[in-house]
Amino acid sequence: MTIPPPVRARTATTGRRPRRPVWEEKPTLIGQLGKALSLAVILALILFPLYCVVITSFSTQGSINIAGGIVIVPHGLTLDAYRAMLSGEVVTRALVIALLITLVGTAVSMVVSVLCAYGLSRQGSLGHRTILLTFIATMFFSGGLIPTFIVVANVFHGYDQYWALILPGAVSVFNILIIRAFYMNTARDLIDAARIDGAGDWRILVSVVLPTSKAVSAVMALFYGVGYWNSWFNVMLYMPADSQKWPIQYVLYQYVNQGASMPGVAAHEVAGHSKPAPLSLQMAVVVLTLVPVVIVYPFVQKHFAKGALTGAIKG
Repeated sequence: MTIPPPVRARTATTGRRPRRPVWEEKPTLIGQLGKALSLAVILALILFPLYCVVITSFSTQGSINIAGGIVIVPHGLTLDAYRAMLSGEVVTRALVIALLITLVGTAVSMVVSVLCAYGLSRQGSLGHRTILLTFIATMFFSGGLIPTFIVVANVFHGYDQYWALILPGAVSVFNILIIRAFYMNTARDLIDAARIDGAGDWRILVSVVLPTSKAVSAVMALFYGVGYWNSWFNVMLYMPADSQKWPIQYVLYQYVNQGASMPGVAAHEVAGHSKPAPLSLQMAVVVLTLVPVVIVYPFVQKHFAKGALTGAIKG
């Protein structure tokens, strides 16, 4: 039985270079054009609805009537919708409430997630495997909506309390697992050196682990922040039908999806401005809810791929 020569020997004798995988080959001109066209189409599909929402929020009733609904080509622009929306106290108060809930909730979630992920990333910690399996089990099984409402509203008296909008969803097991995987493979030599110098777990976490994991921390903070900012279902569950405690998300739900009238429009008319179109007023609320996310995301985007992918594939 003869043993075939190695691949290198065969290629050396035949004079042919070994064929590389397709994804390692230099893209052709047609391939580059195809990628550029695909990206352009995807970008258009994303930006076109956003453009329509923004243009409609600035449109007059006549322009909306001509378009038959959502405006694509404007025939008259006005700020009446934004004046009417901000002239009443409901939207401005709801915006402040939503910002405070987002900031406090994100801070609470990040503190709990970082501490939990660091503890689970230390293989020798007490009950490490049992706690980890318990956490994973909660991703597939839950008590259900009604038991959760009874515990929050009746047992802990969270009905009509702002903390009920934060604490029930403060921990995401998925996010904890990503942070844990990142911590398990980050700065092992630095951690060992810090232990040799006498540093404890708190000092290692604050001085070694957190500074070397800014990417995953930024991404998880973005995930938590967007989750709190977009949350409205908990408001329906734990807040009474009182607009004075509604965050902006539930205002958006009421005035856009449910078609409720916007408080402050009458005062806007009394002030001497024309009545804004109901559709432009609804789109103005939508634009207002998008602005904070659009402002924050560019500062976190550079960490997004590194933090999410590294934490997801390691460990």
